[in-house]
Amino acid sequence: MEFSPRAAELTTLLESRIRNFYTNFQVDEIGRVVSVGDGIARVYGLNEIQAGEMVEFASGVKGIALNLENENVGIVVFGSDTAIKEGDLVKRIGSIVDVPAGKAMLGRVVDALGVPIDGRGDLSDHERRRIEVKAPGIIERKSVHEPMQTGLKAVDSLVPIGRGQRELIIGDRQTGKTAIAIDTI
Repeated sequence: MEFSPRAAELTTLLESRIRNFYTNFQVDEIGRVVSVGDGIARVYGLNEIQAGEMVEFASGVKGIALNLENENVGIVVFGSDTAIKEGDLVKRIGSIVDVPAGKAMLGRVVDALGVPIDGRGDLSDHERRRIEVKAPGIIERKSVHEPMQTGLKAVDSLVPIGRGQRELIIGDRQTGKTAIAIDTI
């Protein structure tokens, strides 16, 4: 049986469409909310999720997976958890949570995920950094080279502090630890 030129053209078109049919599909891992309260949602069914991975609830609220257990995952909700109910679907985004960083952030007002909320448009030319990173070792850190005055003569003379230095303030209750820290800032 011979095909007409029109039938041959249709056959070629159908074959090319069939050949490329399954190239653009995506598999999503979906879980269900088991419980929610105090900004934490317990979700069942996200077996392959990574610690620090972003998820999205059916209501559009986003969250970060932090507590990975055998039976469920503890997700910290970014926003109000009142729109999330037991049985709601939760979808993995597929990326570890990161936020904008660098000079593009100077003078901007952003939410917890780095999305501008100041009405000045998107951030221009910025890099992104993960929120959970290992702190640099003592050798890689910039050394403390500039003194910082606390304004308290006893502290400044007995315990010199440098700008950028971490300092632990230990003492009994109601002795003014917080007042010292706030006055110094």
